[in-house]
Amino acid sequence: MSKRRPYVRSKSGWWKKDPYYVEYMVHESTALFVAAYAIVLTIGTVCLAAGEAAWNGYLEAMKSPLSIIFHLILLAAIVYHAFTWFKLFPLTTPPVVLGGKKLEPELIVRGGWVVAVGVAVVSFVIVWGLA
Repeated sequence: MSKRRPYVRSKSGWWKKDPYYVEYMVHESTALFVAAYAIVLTIGTVCLAAGEAAWNGYLEAMKSPLSIIFHLILLAAIVYHAFTWFKLFPLTTPPVVLGGKKLEPELIVRGGWVVAVGVAVVSFVIVWGLA
């Protein structure tokens, strides 16, 4: 007879026991908010293609208090998602060596934020310049 141990299924909520896994699961769940915002933008694009009346209706819907609250919730979730993504960034990139020394993970995280904020500011300036 074999001395194999029988398969034991993981208990539900196994990830709640380790703070690392809790943070990971929260990070992954915020991707749903990113997807929700992508859907909002897609609806806006469809309304823009449908004509002026549809686009104006979309803009009016975006001005409602419920929409503003929804967007603030999305913004908070997306900022948290970005924060945790940049925090994981040094673990997923190959070692960066400058001047014979390995770059500190904190510098990689800060560099990611600088680039992200820079791109956001340039995008903002372009969009407001066109409006």
